[in-house]
Amino acid sequence: MSGTEKTPAGAQTPGAAEPSSAAESPSAAASPGAAASPSAAASPGADRKRAAAKRRVGRPRRLDPDAMVATARRIIQEEGLDALSMRRVAKELGSTPMALYHYVQDKDELLMLTLSGTAAAFPRPELPEDPRERLLAVAVHMHDILGRIPWVLDILALGELTDKDALWMVEEIIDSALACGLSPARSVRAYRVIRSYVYGDLVFRRATERRAENPSRGRYFPEMITEEDAATLPRLAAVRDRWREYSADSDTAEELDAIIEGLIGRGTAHG
Repeated sequence: MSGTEKTPAGAQTPGAAEPSSAAESPSAAASPGAAASPSAAASPGADRKRAAAKRRVGRPRRLDPDAMVATARRIIQEEGLDALSMRRVAKELGSTPMALYHYVQDKDELLMLTLSGTAAAFPRPELPEDPRERLLAVAVHMHDILGRIPWVLDILALGELTDKDALWMVEEIIDSALACGLSPARSVRAYRVIRSYVYGDLVFRRATERRAENPSRGRYFPEMITEEDAATLPRLAAVRDRWREYSADSDTAEELDAIIEGLIGRGTAHG
C-alpha cells in the first residue's frame, strides 16, 4: 500500500497495532511528564540482569590461583613444557590470558608456582654426622626425588627457576663441602658439579627410555658404529654391542661418591 492511499475511517489495517494513545505519540513521549509505554519501561529485575550480562561480557570470572597452578602442572606432566602457555591455561579455566596476569607477572612466575611444594612432598632423609657422608647422602637424595618427578627437570633446565623448599639440599651440600675443607668458592663449584651430574644423568636416562620405546633401527649411537669404523674408532667398535648393557649397569651412589672424592681431594690439595 502506497503512502498516498488512505484507510477508511474506523478501519484497521491487517497486522497493524492498536491505535496509539496520546502518551505513545512522539509529542507525548518527548514531554517530561509523559508515562512510558509497557514495552519501553523496564522492571528493576530486568535492569539488574542486563547489568550482570554486561559485566560477564566485559570482565572474566575470578580465577582460583590454586586451580591455575594445578592446571599448569597437569599440562606439563601430561604433555610437556612446550605445551604450556598462558593462553592454554586460561582456555582450560574458561578465562582469558589477561586475567592470569592479575596473579602472575609472566610465564616464568607461573612455572615457579608449579614447582612450589614439589620438594616438600618428599620427606628429608636422616643425614649422617660425617660431612663427607652427608654430602653424598644429600646428592643421592637429590637424584632420587628428581628421578621421580622428571617434569621438574624441564623447568630447572630454563635456569634460575627453582622450588625454595628444595634449597635445603643446596645449603647442606655447601655446608658439608666447607666442613670437608673446601673454600667457599670451591664449595659452590662442588655443588654445581654435583648438580650437573644429577641433571645430566637423569636427562640421558629419560632419553634412553624414550629410545627403547622407539628403536632407532641403526641410525643412532651406538648402532651407527659399523665394522668399517673399527679402524678409526676401535674402542667404540669393540664395545658397541655391549654399550647399553654396560651403561645400564651403573650405580648412582658409587658414581657420586667418586665425584665427591675427587672434588674434596683436589680442593683440599689446592687449598
